[in-house]
Amino acid sequence: MRILGRSHKRIRAFPSASVTARSDREVDPRSVGLRAEDVEAIWSAVVGFYETGLHPALGLCIRRRGEVILDRTIGHVRGNSPKDDKDAELVVATPDTLFSFFSGSKVVTATLVHILADREQLRVDDPVAKFIPEFGRHQKHQITIRQLLSHAAGIPDAPPELLDLEMLETPDRILNAIYDLEPRFRPGAVPAYHTLTSGFVLSELIQRVSGMGIREFLAKEIGEPLGMLHFNYGVTGDELDDVALDAFTGPKPGWLMKQTIEKALGISLPKLVDTINDPRFRTGVVPSANIIGTTNEISRFFDMLVNGGVYDGHRILSPSTIAKAIEPQSPGRFDRIIKIPMAYSMGFMLGNDPVGFYGPRCGRAFGHIGLMNIMGWADPERDLAVALTNTGKPMPTVDSIRWFEILRRINTRVPRDGAGPLRQLH
Repeated sequence: MRILGRSHKRIRAFPSASVTARSDREVDPRSVGLRAEDVEAIWSAVVGFYETGLHPALGLCIRRRGEVILDRTIGHVRGNSPKDDKDAELVVATPDTLFSFFSGSKVVTATLVHILADREQLRVDDPVAKFIPEFGRHQKHQITIRQLLSHAAGIPDAPPELLDLEMLETPDRILNAIYDLEPRFRPGAVPAYHTLTSGFVLSELIQRVSGMGIREFLAKEIGEPLGMLHFNYGVTGDELDDVALDAFTGPKPGWLMKQTIEKALGISLPKLVDTINDPRFRTGVVPSANIIGTTNEISRFFDMLVNGGVYDGHRILSPSTIAKAIEPQSPGRFDRIIKIPMAYSMGFMLGNDPVGFYGPRCGRAFGHIGLMNIMGWADPERDLAVALTNTGKPMPTVDSIRWFEILRRINTRVPRDGAGPLRQLH
């Protein structure tokens, strides 16, 4: 391991062969128009990223034309974070390891809303207050579901109550704190990333329209049809040991980065890591931030989307509803919280050409990024569904380019010859 100074916190990078696990779900890549060397080239980029010492564990699952071509993990679930003693018990990650999807959870919550829209139980241009009158307090009565989904509702700042883990047991208090917010920006005027606020409101919207809690609704509408064993908001207490622990790694953030992070998250990154490892966070319901599942399950969710809303014969959404859900709402506009240009749709972060969040030549891809290098996306042009999970929480470093190399290899090794249901719709 390279020593880059006291400010850098890194794991012990073990020989890759000793900490790599491979699923028996992988098919011969030739069956979907690829070569074995294409898959191995992609995986070698993951190994290279692991060797930076920034992530105790990583997982990657890729589906092409609905078939699993890669489903592997590398590293340790626990025992190898910068805080761990050298004699701590080491538990190797496997494809059955549960990872937190963090902000990627937003696409799942948004998809549940789009399911209700697909059934005409709501319209995305309805005011939120039509279903939740209390939300309309303090000049929020005209905020629409569309604006809430696309980070344009003007209420990005999380009240302090949302960061109190004890509050997860009293969701009504969380909601009342959000109802009492005054818009920081004029609704619809500018994109401003809603880290936590929108998820709690959308969860309440789903409950009032469907009559089911968001966990129950997700399990019924997506989990069961897709054969998910996990993939829900939080886990049970009995499953806590199956979830990979997260770790603060890499350099200490500089002043500007520190201010940006704390403005977006409402808490410093080291303290945030303690929060997300807390059993109360992992067993609670945080609709914007705590979907937990295997890497394969996250990829399966995006495979359903890239297949036009169908998985294994089960219709979840119509292709036309998905097409509306991924229409750009703020293409390339400067986000007032994240401080970079963002391309949002109603619940998704969109790809860009010539290069974007999901790598080069991915202008029609859609998905989401989670804390910090976690990603899930669908690419209709390549008929591709990808989930990249990991447990390190580093600030950007020179080694971050290894993360981009994973994306570059996926997009250069997999040709843009997709012919799925979404190809002509977006």
